[in-house]
Amino acid sequence: MGRAMDAIAKLAPTITMLAVFALTFGGIRLVRAGGESRTKGVLMLVCAVVLVGNVLIWTL
Repeated sequence: MGRAMDAIAKLAPTITMLAVFALTFGGIRLVRAGGESRTKGVLMLVCAVVLVGNVLIWTL
């Protein structure tokens, strides 16, 4: 069980960074679309920043 948890712990930052790229791409598209979508896009960008902060904390 210890090896499985180590593997997940090593894989988590990678998966999180993939999510950051997806959130950033989607957030920028929604902000450009304007209207009600702009708020959702900004929230997606904020979420991406928070996830990057988490990855930085995990890797220290």
